[in-house]
Amino acid sequence: MAIMQARAWLSRRLSTVSSNPLRVCVVGSGPAGFYTAEKMLKAHQEAEVDIVDRMPTPFGLVRFGVAPDHPETKNVINQFWRVAQNERCSFFGNVALGSGISLSELRDLYHVVVLAYGAETDRNLGIPGEDLKGIYSARQFVRWYNGHPDERYLDPDLKSTGTAVILGQGNVALDVARILLRPTEELMTTDIASHALAALEESSIRKVYLVGRRGPAQAACTAKELREILGICDLDVNIKENDILLTPADEEELKSSRIKRRVYELLSKAATSKPVNAGLNQRELHFVFFRKPDSFLESEDRTGYLSGVRLEKTVLKGLDSGKQIAVGSGEYEDIKCGLAFKSIGYKSIPVDGLPFDHQRGVVPNSRGRVLSDASGDPAQLEEGLYVCGWLKRGPSGIIATNMYCAEETVLSISEDLNKGVLASSSTSPKPGREGLQQILSDRNVRIVSFSDWEKIDAEEERRGSEKDKPREKLTTWEELLKTALE
Repeated sequence: MAIMQARAWLSRRLSTVSSNPLRVCVVGSGPAGFYTAEKMLKAHQEAEVDIVDRMPTPFGLVRFGVAPDHPETKNVINQFWRVAQNERCSFFGNVALGSGISLSELRDLYHVVVLAYGAETDRNLGIPGEDLKGIYSARQFVRWYNGHPDERYLDPDLKSTGTAVILGQGNVALDVARILLRPTEELMTTDIASHALAALEESSIRKVYLVGRRGPAQAACTAKELREILGICDLDVNIKENDILLTPADEEELKSSRIKRRVYELLSKAATSKPVNAGLNQRELHFVFFRKPDSFLESEDRTGYLSGVRLEKTVLKGLDSGKQIAVGSGEYEDIKCGLAFKSIGYKSIPVDGLPFDHQRGVVPNSRGRVLSDASGDPAQLEEGLYVCGWLKRGPSGIIATNMYCAEETVLSISEDLNKGVLASSSTSPKPGREGLQQILSDRNVRIVSFSDWEKIDAEEERRGSEKDKPREKLTTWEELLKTALE
């Protein structure tokens, strides 16, 4: 009898699920988007989740941000793949929020809209000469060597100069330095874009400067990334021994952070140990501490081109929080270079109808719930609208950080459903997936489904197998869409 009752309940439940699902749309198919989708599907068996992305390829920064020589970091794609193949999940690639579909339309179509589209632009330094040729953001360069179609034709000139300056000392800055300095034979069997590998094989870059405003005790990279670049074969690493001297304030900072202590220890060891081949190697990496960019210098021979970076020496000033900030000293020095990369952070951009805190570069929110303004007043909730990832907390953290971020946002959604703050599927049916498909069809938007993406994936792997690579990425919009939709 109990079994029959259970079956009858399950039948009614499945009938409710199929006829009146909770319609959820996640905008962005990077880690934040996929973790959100995964946790929504698990927490709400009646949920139907659609993932929308402007790219025809899923996985966001895992595909276009993780360095090609870090294949283990990309293994999370296997987990995301399983999410996309869930019968209650659909992928809508090649659909741009703003031009393909508006935020207000998505909110009309779905009970829940979660924005997880990350940070699409770069922060600017706002210093003279920033528009000179030869200056790139680290984001552009990373996308270029990772085969992002928006940067396919970036074409950085790696042949006309022997020196590159990277402003910043975080993990992305170290990625850029490592790709510039690593022997290309070590990159040949990775999924690096072919156009980038060809350019790197002809590169004249032999000297790279990594510039930081503060000292080694405040370096923003992780020990794993630092250890890897310090371990490059036949590379001279230069760190001034005076720069690694600690002040009492530095020691206090290091006490509270095991990660920073480990980074400092690695830098200190690199500064004081002299390898057998020191000074004989072809490539050099210079860590420059206590310097901030003042201006970019224009070449006297080539109008409009970079010839160097002017740096201002800094001193550290303590704050009440125990942290130290870099303050200019009024002393300057120049580094001659023909190439410079700004690795000073990414910046999110708003869309029409989305509250946005322009100062912080995030959407005002309370544990993922979007607020009408930046005042932080929890009474100003935007019903059914949520954020996750960099839009929510700013461009920080590693891939796994997005998992915890998604957990918090999905918990807020669940709480709002339970409290009746959010319109439920039973009281307010929404068109969801079918409505989105109809609008996009009316606008002649060519949707790339997950099965379409699998065609791209298969073709990339086929091409890669011919070159002993895991994949040979398709790097233009034309190639991607043709392969997906033909």
